[in-house]
Amino acid sequence: MRGEERRQTMITRRSIVAAAAALPLASRALAKAVQLPATQEDERLMKLAIAEAAKGDFPFGTVITRDGEVLMSGRNLGIQRQDPTAHGEMVAIRRFLAKYGPEKLKGTTLYTSGEPCAMCMGAIVWCGIGRVVYAASVDQLSTKIGQIMISCTEVAKQTPFAEIGITGGVMADEALALFKS
Repeated sequence: MRGEERRQTMITRRSIVAAAAALPLASRALAKAVQLPATQEDERLMKLAIAEAAKGDFPFGTVITRDGEVLMSGRNLGIQRQDPTAHGEMVAIRRFLAKYGPEKLKGTTLYTSGEPCAMCMGAIVWCGIGRVVYAASVDQLSTKIGQIMISCTEVAKQTPFAEIGITGGVMADEALALFKS
């Protein structure tokens, strides 16, 4: 029986080691992506992001705000700049950084006409933006153009070192109407 007891002890030790190894994965799943309801102020500022989108190479526009004040805007310039990374969010973030630097970007709110893609959401997280408000979701956008089917909430959940508020669906129909059928 000594061999059987030893085998059971090893299984128990392995279980403990496996459980300990899984803890970092569990904490990632519990990262802080806080879903927040839309406000009237969100609609006012989303109208500005949608107005930017109407001027873009593709209909995506962004405004970055603090306390309701627009500090920077951007629109998709991918064709004009021959730069596939020139999404509305990236253009607004780059302009903001050039004017104000990285510290002032922390804790801002970013309004965008389309849910941020994985690239843009990664930049949003790394910059310390505190909240994202978007109009059309990745699922909705995929009916109009090709999309990487990863939600911004999923990216936020995989970012245990940052907390970010997310509000989706604000004026989605208006944003989707900018796409030509």
